[in-house]
Order: sequence, then structure tokens, then C-alpha cells
Amino acid sequence: METAAVELHTRFMPVLQTAADLNKILDLQDLLERYSFDNICKVAFNFDPGCLAGDGTSGSDFMKAFEEAATLSSGRFMYAFPILFKIKKLLNFGSESKLQKSIATVHKFADDIIKSRIKERAKQEEDLLSRFMGISEYSPENLRDIVTSFILAGRDTTSSALTWFFWILSSHPEVERKILEEVKTLRLSSGKSRRECYSFDELRRMHYLHAAISEGLRLYPPVPVDTKACLKNDVMPDGTFVGEGWFVTYHTYAMGRMESVWGKDCGEFRPERWLEMAETGGGTVVCRPENPFKFPVFHGGPRMCLGKEMAYTQMKLVAATVIETLVVEVVAEKPPEHVLSLTMRMKDGLKVRVRKR
Repeated sequence: METAAVELHTRFMPVLQTAADLNKILDLQDLLERYSFDNICKVAFNFDPGCLAGDGTSGSDFMKAFEEAATLSSGRFMYAFPILFKIKKLLNFGSESKLQKSIATVHKFADDIIKSRIKERAKQEEDLLSRFMGISEYSPENLRDIVTSFILAGRDTTSSALTWFFWILSSHPEVERKILEEVKTLRLSSGKSRRECYSFDELRRMHYLHAAISEGLRLYPPVPVDTKACLKNDVMPDGTFVGEGWFVTYHTYAMGRMESVWGKDCGEFRPERWLEMAETGGGTVVCRPENPFKFPVFHGGPRMCLGKEMAYTQMKLVAATVIETLVVEVVAEKPPEHVLSLTMRMKDGLKVRVRKR
């Protein structure tokens, strides 16, 4: 959490505050992706890409290549006949040619990180990549895949969730007001000023904010569709047969909008659906955890996302800090379009204007 807080207060917030001073329109989605990317690289690889350094526009080449690789890779699933993209790949033609160039850029970035960790292995770093490198069974290719997976999981998911969250919040001022009240109450009880970073315990006590973020995730999950491969013949609980090599896909986006699952108000953004009175009494309201098979944004069972708590902590840290100090105004006139990719991004980003409270 310390890494996320430092990145937030020394890089992310200054960019927003400068934009507020200059009355400048900026792309909040791009800014959040850079913030998340810097964070995951520091935590997982002990490497600082500096995407938010300076004016917040560093590292554009890699960011563009990574986004293009993710979008084109997911586009393969849209072919009615998979052999078509395989032919294009064989001939190095069209989208497959672009994909290979993007992948080469991503792989070079990952390889450079691995090489730097190998050189510094004597320092006995405690980052996640160093721990994997200590296991002899992982080849350089395995390590490269691990780096890529960490970047995808740590950068695109939280940034996507926060982008949609701020967009929803712009049309629900009553929710923003309640979040602000919760934040102010915590500040008063702790005696801290707005310039001080929230502690983990303070973030944990932000139940309404947690509920609001969860509600945003329900309506706009970062991974709207997920697919699993069947390793051997199996039968689902309802009796459905699934053969070896078959793919099973569930639609998290659709599930979050099903009346049979969430009730008649399933299309409404209503954080209160996540709140309940605490068992300890005293009129305390807490955010109620939902069944992961009803709310599979972080998966469920043995495949539950290991970074769930880290993601919530980071999202609450960013949201609380921004909402407490700035007013975010979305300038787009039309609802954003979805980008067909591995995660649910906005097609043209989220253009906003910020002003100080």
C-alpha cells in the first residue's frame, strides 16, 4: 500500500492538480492506466517505468503496444472460423502483423526487466518476480509470461474499474456526497488533514465507498467475459456435460444486470444494496460481502483472484483521495463506447475537467 500511496501523492495527484489550475481537459482513463502500471511494476518487479513521471506522458510506446496487443489478441475470438487468423498469422498479414510487432515490444520490455533482476539477484530483493526467479523450474519464457500476466492483471483491471466508477459517479451526485461525508467523518475522527495519506485501517472503515465501488464493478466489471478450458470430461451441477478441450464462458457483465440475480432494480446504480447493519449493533452500517458465484468479478472457488483485497485497497485509496480534494466533471456528451479487449476499456478514454474543492 505504501507504494500506491507514494505514487498517488507524488505523481498522480500533482497531474490532476495542475490540470485543475490550468482548467485543462485530460484523459482520466489514460492517467489511471499509467498510475496502475507504475504501481504493479514497482510492487511485482521492483522496477519504476515512470509512466507518470514529469507531465504524465512517459512510456507511450510501450503503453500503446500493450493496449494494441491486448485488443488484437481478444479480437481473435471474434473470428467465425479461427483458421482465418491463423492464415493471417502465417502470412504475417493485417492485424496479425500488427499483433506480432506489439508482442515484440511487450516481450522486449519484459525481457529487460528479467535481465535487470538477474543482475541484481545478489541484493535479495523481495519483489514477486525475484521470488519466481528463485524457483528453478521457471524458464526465461515462463518468467516473461509471468511479467506480462502481472502487468495485465495489475494495470488494466483496477484502472478500468476506476474509470467506469468516476464516469458513473459524475451522474450520481448524491452518491458522491455520501462518499465525501464518510471521508470527512473519518478525517475528523483521526485528526488528520487532507494532505495526509489514509491508513489501511481507515480505508477498511470506508464501507459506503466500498459499496459504491462494488456496485460499479457489478455494472461495469473490468473483465466482462471470462472463459475456462475443460481439461477432462466433466458434468456441471445442473447435469450439463462438458467435454475435454471444450471452452466454458460466463458473462460477468450480463450476470450483473440480470433481474433474476439482482432484482428489478438491477439496472440502477445503488450502493445501498451492499449495505447492512453490523452484527455488533450500535447503528453501524457495513458493506456486506456477496457470494462470489453471484458476483464473480473476482472469480470464485479455487480460482478466486489473489489480488482482490489489494485491488479494493488501491481503488478506495485513489477514489477517496480524489473525491476529497477535487471535483471531477465528465465533459463527454455521449455515453462512452466499450472497446473489445481483454478488459473493458472506454473507446476514446474518459475526458474530464477537474477543479479543486
